[in-house]
Amino acid sequence: MPSDCISYKNSGYFTKLIVDYLEKKPELNTFYNQYPDLENFKKQLDEKALNFSQQHRNVLVTELEKQHQNFQLSAATKHNISLLSDSKTYTVTTGHQLNLFTGPLYFLYKIVTTINLCQELKKAYPDYHFVTVYWMATEDHDFEEINFFNFKKIKIKWDKASFGPVGRLSTEGLADVFDVFAKELGVGTNADLLKALFENSYLKHDNLADATRYLANELFSDKGLVILDGDAVSLKRLFAPFVKEELIHQTSFQKVTKTNALLEQGYSIQVNPREINLFYIEDTLRERILFENNQYKINNTSLTFSETEIIELLDKSPEKFSPNVILRPLYQEVILPNLCYIGGGGELAYWFQLKSNFEANNITFPILLLRNSVLLTTSKQAANADKLELSWQDLFTNQQELFTKKTNNFSQFTIDFTEQKKFLSQQFKKLNEIALQTDKSFSGAVKAQEIKQIKGLDNLEKRMLKAEKRVHAEKLERILNLQNELFPNQGLQERKANFAEFYLDVNGKLLEKLFDELHPLGSNFTIITL
Repeated sequence: MPSDCISYKNSGYFTKLIVDYLEKKPELNTFYNQYPDLENFKKQLDEKALNFSQQHRNVLVTELEKQHQNFQLSAATKHNISLLSDSKTYTVTTGHQLNLFTGPLYFLYKIVTTINLCQELKKAYPDYHFVTVYWMATEDHDFEEINFFNFKKIKIKWDKASFGPVGRLSTEGLADVFDVFAKELGVGTNADLLKALFENSYLKHDNLADATRYLANELFSDKGLVILDGDAVSLKRLFAPFVKEELIHQTSFQKVTKTNALLEQGYSIQVNPREINLFYIEDTLRERILFENNQYKINNTSLTFSETEIIELLDKSPEKFSPNVILRPLYQEVILPNLCYIGGGGELAYWFQLKSNFEANNITFPILLLRNSVLLTTSKQAANADKLELSWQDLFTNQQELFTKKTNNFSQFTIDFTEQKKFLSQQFKKLNEIALQTDKSFSGAVKAQEIKQIKGLDNLEKRMLKAEKRVHAEKLERILNLQNELFPNQGLQERKANFAEFYLDVNGKLLEKLFDELHPLGSNFTIITL
């Protein structure tokens, strides 16, 4: 396979906002703190040290020990949890929903990127310690986004009603999902390992948060991954002053609204703030908190509170207050000694909207790093691409554009009438000059004839291209099949396929490949041949 690489910009899958960020366009400078260059992490270390207390460290470590007490941890993870008590220890964090059996591939890429960055930071700053944190999105309620995964073109789905935070959701009913998955896996050593991993994760734990923790721990514990569930009383108590600020002053709405007005001058806005960016949660309830007629109301319920009553509730039961997408990043940075958040393009897009709210709350805004993106190919697919004279850039190209390009390449003559159209336009220009000298009304007829002739050449060009596509139909069909294999439904593989499919193909060595080949501070789409 050709060795050319694809920049994020040239891949065609990233927005102008993300491309401009990667190119350090000055118009974005006010929307982030430090750019993710290795030397900037020391500045971030010094800044974070000024507003993260030892008390917060102690609460964090105690809570992490509590959350992990019923799980078998590696020595590396135990060591990392204990290190968090040290004032010279900082975290690098990624977050993700509780997708069934990890969901799409990029779940792995997020965590591998985060682990690899911690290793790079340790080499650059040996006097400090760096801990990888996976923030489980246990308080989300978008169950329809996480209740399935794709395996070899089969959608394996968990049908269940869900109303509250998904982390508290019972795993009842997943035995049926396991039976479907096991049948699709077939037989063999690797298939048996995947069956055991699914069974131990989902059939031996009572709720989705514990099941996901077990799964992520099994995959990454040897690298020291620390898994954090923000749905915890002790952590919410640390965040309570910021919740109070939100309830009384609606600061985030004011700040983010102003930021959006600036950001939308050049870019699309990812999220819009609410007047109050908090949910009220119970086991089977997650509803917005509204402020109407001097009362706090819980949407779609009969619950109402005065200001005094809701502040009393916050003091007594902070776990009932859940930040939405606008405030969750602030919550994360309040409770973690965090330097950097690693996410996909969509995530980073809404983080850019939040810096002014961090400043208003006197919390350090983290470095934002785009996670690694990956295209996995087999050696057979790479060989097919070689035979078809396809580059990586070709394979990332829009399918119709690729067909036209390759048809032109395969053809024995040029299917491009640009020169003929240019020559024709020059001739009609001369005709029009003559027409103006004789009878000006004649120029309209000349122009109409020019349009007709140019259109005729366009039609001939299209017909010739279509004819050549028929001549080279076999090769083009092979190109179509290959691109569809690598880009399911003409989208990114990492957003469609599950790791299980590739785990089978490389004898369980997929993670080793990823750790070896992903470079967190690189700027190219990573292509890995298995």
